[in-house]
Amino acid sequence: FHKIMNRLYNRGKSMKQIQINAYAKINLSIDVLRGRDDGYHDVAMVLQKIDLHDAVTVSCCEDPSEGAIELSANIQTVPMGQDNIAWKASGLMKQLFPHKSRETIRIHIEKRIPMAAGLAGGSADAAAVLHALNALWQCNLSVAELMEIGVKLGADVPFCIMGQAVKNAVLNFDKGSISTCAFAEGIGEKLTPLPPLKAFAVLFTPPVFVSTAEIYKSLDLNKVRTRPDTHSLILGLREQDFEKIKASMYNVLEEVSVEKYPVIGENRAWLQSISSPAKTMMSGSGPTLFALTQDKNLANAIFKKIQEDEGKKEGNAFLTETSY
Repeated sequence: FHKIMNRLYNRGKSMKQIQINAYAKINLSIDVLRGRDDGYHDVAMVLQKIDLHDAVTVSCCEDPSEGAIELSANIQTVPMGQDNIAWKASGLMKQLFPHKSRETIRIHIEKRIPMAAGLAGGSADAAAVLHALNALWQCNLSVAELMEIGVKLGADVPFCIMGQAVKNAVLNFDKGSISTCAFAEGIGEKLTPLPPLKAFAVLFTPPVFVSTAEIYKSLDLNKVRTRPDTHSLILGLREQDFEKIKASMYNVLEEVSVEKYPVIGENRAWLQSISSPAKTMMSGSGPTLFALTQDKNLANAIFKKIQEDEGKKEGNAFLTETSY
């Protein structure tokens, strides 16, 4: 009994803990340029963080007899163990820092971002774990170094790392060369920070699971007729010209997702009908749709209308702001 109590006491003494807000993202544009030999696609897209976020709490315990990774969440549908990208992030850090590999890592995810929704919720959780362990283990990795690690987990993870570095003051990063908005190239990992958009976002996520890999696989680049005006969009952000930004936004994956999942198209038409003059678009490969406006009253009115239609429309709605 005394041995057990001493072990628990020592475990409590050596435990370290940090909480990171893991912010969702929306795509202001997606352009797919070409397929690659590795199965990915080269893209040109503009990413923007929003204030909707998960809360990821990570604790480390110096217990050399265990060295486990333990994962928990507030909702049962969050995958546990090695199926979760946040678990993979901690496993990767253990490999990179073997002198810490026998510490027990406990991760708790307070999930608010809808899953498989085109909002990079899983990638945000993974990024939060990388940030947390970098801080708890005093690895002193820079944002750029963390992003190099993050891309091994997924194409959206580097942007999530950068956005979290801006928004989580506890991480104490210099914000001079990072942003919550970026132009992404390559598979999405080559990031050029941009001035963030200041706007309100009303999100609606229909209850359908969309596979990003399936959407990219179904994309026929020869049939793409409309593309975003990426140059004008970037200029609009630098000039903070919202009308120019709205006019330049487009997502080439939207047509594919709508064709495969007609419910996305039905909800997009409905959201557009109640959102004018806001800009409506799909984020990522879907199914989340959003209405973007700088008018707070209009954003509130759109959100209220969605709530009024709740009995007719299945899905989750969120009223949030872009992160800056």
